[in-house]
Amino acid sequence: MHEITRITKDKQAAVTPTGAAPKVGFVSLGCPKALVDSEQILTQLRAEGYETAKSYDGADLVIVNTCGFIDAAVQESLDAIGEALAENGKVIVTGCLGAKKDGDGNDLIKSIHPKVLAVTGPHALGEVMQEVHHHLPKPHEPFIDLLPPQGVKLTPKHYAYLKISEGCNHRCSFCIIPSMRGDLVSRPIAELMLEAENLFKSGVKELLVISQDTSAYGVDVKFRSGFWNGRPIKTHMTQLAEALSQLAKQYGAWVRMHYVYPYPHVDQVIPFMGENLLPYLDIPLQHAHPDVLKRMKRPASGEKNLDRIQAWRAMNPDLTIRSTFIAGFPGETESEFEYLLDFLKEAQIDRLGCFAYSPVEGATANELANPVPSALREERRGRVMLLQEEISRKRLQAKVGKTVRVLIDELTPSGAKGRSAADAPEIDGIVYVKKPFEPHKKLVVGQFVEVEITRADAHDLWGDA
Repeated sequence: MHEITRITKDKQAAVTPTGAAPKVGFVSLGCPKALVDSEQILTQLRAEGYETAKSYDGADLVIVNTCGFIDAAVQESLDAIGEALAENGKVIVTGCLGAKKDGDGNDLIKSIHPKVLAVTGPHALGEVMQEVHHHLPKPHEPFIDLLPPQGVKLTPKHYAYLKISEGCNHRCSFCIIPSMRGDLVSRPIAELMLEAENLFKSGVKELLVISQDTSAYGVDVKFRSGFWNGRPIKTHMTQLAEALSQLAKQYGAWVRMHYVYPYPHVDQVIPFMGENLLPYLDIPLQHAHPDVLKRMKRPASGEKNLDRIQAWRAMNPDLTIRSTFIAGFPGETESEFEYLLDFLKEAQIDRLGCFAYSPVEGATANELANPVPSALREERRGRVMLLQEEISRKRLQAKVGKTVRVLIDELTPSGAKGRSAADAPEIDGIVYVKKPFEPHKKLVVGQFVEVEITRADAHDLWGDA
């Protein structure tokens, strides 16, 4: 395990100052939503006086937070559990894989790794802490000064994730997330605003809003009103976005929206996207052909998505759109795939990820007729990415000569690596910033700098501070 300095998709271990208190090793896998679960567990551990170890042999117990979405993630999680058992021996497992069953209806993890101490599903802070208390009793009652208001974070100090809800009401045929995380449960808006304020006060300069379906925030509680700073505010995506934007402005920070389904009310957010609420939407479209979307049981049709994207760009020309697509979904014909390529040429998505369809155990898509051969799935994924490389190259080339605001993530011998408003951490591009000529001007991690773009390729930008 390695000390955390930034989020990756690899195994991670958080590190706190050493001492005589019991030590817990921590391995965090999966998406940002799982990362937030890890942060909550680490926060509670810290509050109760536990420390976290930076090596297996230095830990009294190890917690592994797993991912169980696709086969590759399942295998990575199982390997991580096996490694923790081999290196330490005392392992508690939590996360999405903990909710999966094997072919006989037994817990998948227990059937493969029977020596684990306990297994819980995702978003199970109480259950995890109960198991920790049982196998490694807590040393003392918490003192309020042990825990910073923003909690323990696994991200760099200058950005953080804000998870606004848990679960999902959709039943997409390729996805098993609802069976693991349940239906949508929205967090109280006052609680979110307080967490956001504490993060900004701690020095966070970019807040990334995440959930399974950000656009559906508040549906489960019928958009009831909460109170923030003495005024009512609805549990609704648009009002949350506006409130976070105003709060970010006070601290000179960014707010970035992820996992936004293209519902009509998203239109209301586009016009006030700008310096603080970034003109950036992460929209998981998955496909464009209406028949494929119907088989996927997606909540929107391809034609409406194209119209909406064009309308959004008319409202806010600076808007950056990121999306993900699946190639080779069961039953996808060559004409349906060509339809997707035509959609991408028309939509001009800025940032795009494409995955060859991977059957997930328990997903209803596995029962669909006419599965696409594995080699053809990969070939189609390659064609999508080849087209996207051409689109991205042209869109980034248009930024050469312009000045953009960049948040510095990392210093390098020649200058720094940073991100513009169009780039989310870990998944989008990088802006390589050349060191200023003036000796008294320095690039600092976590600070904004104006950069004149001098060069671009299909993924990244280069420029002078």
